[in-house]
Amino acid sequence: MGDREPGYRITDLATSDRPRERLASLGAGALSNAELIAILLRTGIEGMNAVQLAQRVLNDFGGLVGLHKAPYDELCQQRGVGPAKATQLKAAVELGRRLSVALPEERPTIQSPEDAAALLLYEMGALEQEHFRVLLLDTRNHLIRTVEVYQGSLNTSLIRVGEVFKEAVRSNAAAIIVAHNHPSGDPTPSPDDINVTRALVEAGRLLDIEVLDHLVIGKNRFVSLKAKGLGFNST
Repeated sequence: MGDREPGYRITDLATSDRPRERLASLGAGALSNAELIAILLRTGIEGMNAVQLAQRVLNDFGGLVGLHKAPYDELCQQRGVGPAKATQLKAAVELGRRLSVALPEERPTIQSPEDAAALLLYEMGALEQEHFRVLLLDTRNHLIRTVEVYQGSLNTSLIRVGEVFKEAVRSNAAAIIVAHNHPSGDPTPSPDDINVTRALVEAGRLLDIEVLDHLVIGKNRFVSLKAKGLGFNST
C-alpha cells in the first residue's frame, strides 16, 4: 500500500510520453496537471502508470483546488500515494499558493480577456458544477489573488453583490474581473448573466472598484461580456 506498493514507473512509458522528458524538451507549461503531478509521484500502481494515477488523484479531489484543500491524512490514504508522496504533493501545491501571493512584479498582469481566461479556462472548463470566482487586481492590473464566491447549483440572478465585492474591499483591490462557468460547455451568456454584470458594474462605480470584465467559461472556450458590450453599457 501507499509508497511501497509496486507499480508502473514513468520509465515504463514511451520516451516521447514521459513527463520529465516532455518538460525538458517543451517546457513545464506544455504539460497537463496530471503530467506535472506524475513527475512528483514517480511511480504508479498495478494496472495504472504514474500519469493515470495522477489523473485519478486529481479526479478524486476535484482538481488542483481540491488537492490544495485536501487534508494531509486523506491524501495519505489514497492508494498509490502514501505519506512520502503526499508530503511532496502538499509541498508543491503550497509553493504554487505562495507564488500567487508573491511580490506584485512576480504576479500575473491581466491586460486582456485572454490573459484572465488563461488563468481559469483549463480548470473551470472541466468543472461539473457552476463556480463563480473573482480575480482581485491592484492599480497596475497585477493579480492579487483569486477567490471563489459561489459553488454548486448557481443562478446568477441570485448572486449577492456584497459577497462579490467583500474580498475586494478587504484586499484593497482597485479592480476585479468576475468569471463563472457553464457546465454544459456552452459559454453563451444568459439574460441573467447580463443582468448581474450590469448590477456589478454599477456597484463597482459606487465602491470605486472597477469591474473590468465578466467571463463566462465553457469547454475550451469563453465569452467576454465586456468585449461583447453586454452589461457594460452606460446606464
